[in-house]
This record gives sequence, structure tokens and C-alpha cells, in this order.
Amino acid sequence: MPTPSPTIAPKPLAGSSTLRALLFLAWPVLIEQSLSMLIMISERWLTGNFLPAPKFMAAVTLVTYVLGFLTGLYAAVAIGALALVARMVGAGDTVAARRATNQALTLGLMIVAGTVAIGLLLGRWGIERIGLHGSAASLAASYLKILVIGLPAMMLSQVGMAALRGAGDTVTGLVAMIFQNAVNILVGFGLVSGWGPFPNLGWTGLAIGAVCGYWTAAAIVLARLLIGRYGLWIEWGWLRPDLGLIRRLLRIGIPGGVDALCVSLCQFWFLSIVTRLGNVSMAAFGIAITIEALAFLPGSAFQVASTTLAGQYLGAGDPRRAARSVWMACGACSGLMTVVAIGFFIEADWLTRQFVADGQTEAGRLAAVLVRIVAFGQLPQAFLMVFSGALRGVGDTRATLAISFVGFLLVRIPLAYLLAWSTIDIGVGPWHWTLHGFGWGVEGAWYAMVSDMLVRGLLSTGRFCQGGWKRIEV
Repeated sequence: MPTPSPTIAPKPLAGSSTLRALLFLAWPVLIEQSLSMLIMISERWLTGNFLPAPKFMAAVTLVTYVLGFLTGLYAAVAIGALALVARMVGAGDTVAARRATNQALTLGLMIVAGTVAIGLLLGRWGIERIGLHGSAASLAASYLKILVIGLPAMMLSQVGMAALRGAGDTVTGLVAMIFQNAVNILVGFGLVSGWGPFPNLGWTGLAIGAVCGYWTAAAIVLARLLIGRYGLWIEWGWLRPDLGLIRRLLRIGIPGGVDALCVSLCQFWFLSIVTRLGNVSMAAFGIAITIEALAFLPGSAFQVASTTLAGQYLGAGDPRRAARSVWMACGACSGLMTVVAIGFFIEADWLTRQFVADGQTEAGRLAAVLVRIVAFGQLPQAFLMVFSGALRGVGDTRATLAISFVGFLLVRIPLAYLLAWSTIDIGVGPWHWTLHGFGWGVEGAWYAMVSDMLVRGLLSTGRFCQGGWKRIEV
């Protein structure tokens, strides 16, 4: 295969002003994440307005968590690719960065084969283990059966975008998300509503629209890599497994991937606590989660910026500017997420009404309460996202894994049981105990979630301030 002529040269940002580099990386991601959020919002809006029964909202909420779990599976490769490429580009070794990109795609394809098999084998059984039953479980299972077709595309987009971001290219992700949104919303709306030339497929149409969107984004990312973007391109000879480079990717990526996977599994555990509270609580939970995700927009933008800059500045041998860039990202992110939190608290009722049909008024009222609760978690969430992103960018993924374990297993899950349920049954062999909880329902679960945000935000900040990340070797 002839060597592509890169459309844009490799772009280490270590020579730019810190603020300019931060904004250069952050603004495309902010728009990209806004578009990604538009997909989730459109699916919830379509579900709430064309499929208004609580069982549909409960099913789409579970599907959202399954997607987060699948993303976590590919995160090990994406985190390793971003950290390695950022360090290599920062050090001026773009040939090594290209090799790392190709090996990351090879490793991702190996994992895809496993996830497709798992998805086909588990199906309805796995959904019921989470706690969703009856018609809602059947709806979720039918959606996920279609979604399996899109898993390779999800991986290609996630890993390819991660490598490009490590090189300083956040625009490709934006372009891919624009087209993914357009296809997903157009096809999804058409198939759910029967608009224009589209057949009316209802719930199945949502899944088909999502898969079409994933493959559109993957095609764009692959096209960018085939023509050579920011000095990274696919070399067919370099796709042959290189065990040494794969080990380096996994040394960084496995703790980060285990972190993302454990977070996803704990999210499922947390979700199972809520599902047992009934479909109305589950529907309210799903509406509030969709609204809360709006606050992730600035968080995600500055998280990616801090991840790339910390890795590139450290690769260039400048830990002082690495730290400065992360603190600047934290300041900007905290300000924006505080504004979002105030908006949540004041406009919770109006926000929830946008996702509620006539038959879901009870779920809407409950969702508004949840939105006001989570408003208090936005500032610690800003610290958590920026500092955990920076730690991953420099390869300190073991610390982020430990922090996730503490937050979920020692704070969120135990508190959720205690605050949400009236009675908690514990059985070990012949012994059995019944404990009494507060019985606050889904509201109690959200108080537990906010407590977890606070603890992990403080721990991530403390780890970054401690400075051990400056000595991490990748």
C-alpha cells in the first residue's frame, strides 16, 4: 500500500500557549459531545412521545447503561492508544505514534469478536439478572440484538478517535459525530414515526437508527486514517500483531479499561437497585439521567483537553506546563458546570416536561426531584472528570482504578441500598439477616450517587496534587 500524504502534519501542542492549546482541543469536543447528547435526548424524546408507556422508557434506560458497558470494554484500548500517541507525538516520534495507532486497531478488533459473542449469548438472561423483567426486558433484548451489528463500528470510532485526539486532532471526532447525529436522528425518527417514505417500525426503528449512525461515524474515522490525518494512518503491514507494542498498550490500558469496565459493572449494580423499585422509578431515573448528562458536555470537553495536554507536555519533558494546563481546564470546567447546576435546580420541572407524555406525569414529577438532587454533585463531578482524565493521559491508570473502587464499592452501592430500600435481606449460607433502610426510593439512590461524586472528586484532586503522575513511564 502506498504511503498516504498526510493532510495535516503531526501537531504536538507543547510549543503552543497553554490557554490556546486548551481551547483548541476543547471546543470541538464540546460541540461533539453536545451532538452525542442530542442522540440520547432524541431517543428519549421519541420514546416519551411516540412510545409513552413506562416500559419503553425503562427499556431505553437499560440500553443506555449497556452501551456504557460496551464502551468500557473498548476503553482499555482507547486509553492506551491516547496515552501512548500523546507521549510519542509530544516527544516528536511520529513513526512510533503511527505504529501504536495500528496496533490499537488490531487489539480492538480482537476484543470486538469477544463482545459480539457475549452479546449474542447473554441476551434476555443478562437483562433479567440486572433486574428488568416482563415486557420491558423483552424490549431491551430485541434492541440489543440489533445493536450487536454496530459493535465493530463503535470500537473503530472509539479507538480511532482516541489515537487522533492523542495527536491533537479533536476535529475528526466532531465531524464524525455531526454525521452520526444526522443519520441516527433521521433514520430513527423516520422508522419510529413512519414519517415520509419510512415504514413505521416503532421500537425496532430506534435500534436501526442507532446502528446506522455508528457505522456512519466509523466510516468517517476510517477514511481520515486511510488518507493520513495528523500524521497517523493505517499501514496494512503494521496491523500484524506486535506483541511488544500491544503489551505497552495494555500496560496503560488494562488498568484504565478495568476502571471503565468496573465503573460500568457498578453502574449496572446501581441500576439493579433502582429497577427493583418499579417501572415508574426506572422511568424517572432514565429521564433524570438524560438531563444530568447535559452537564457532562463541558466536563467531557475539558477532560479530553486535559488528557491530551498532560500526555503531550509530559512527553515533551515539561511537567510544569502539564500541571498548569490541567488546572486551567479544571477552572474553566468548574465554572461552566456550576452554571449548569444552577440551571438544573431552577428549571428542573421545565426540563423534565420535555421528556414526559400524558401517561408519565408521575415519573416526570419524580424526575424533577432527582434533577435538583444531582445539581449539588456537578462541582465535584467537574473536578473528577478533569483530574481523572489528566491522570489517564499520563498513564496513571492504576490510581484512577483505585479511586473508582473506593467511590462505587465503599460509597455509592452501600449507601444506595441503605437509602433506597426499606428492608435489605442479606444471606450467607444458613445465616440470614434483614436490615432496615431509610426507604427513600430512587431519591435515596441519587443521594448515594452525589456522595460518590464528592468522594471521587476529592480523591482524584488529591492524587493529582500529590504529583506521582510526573514519574509514570509508558
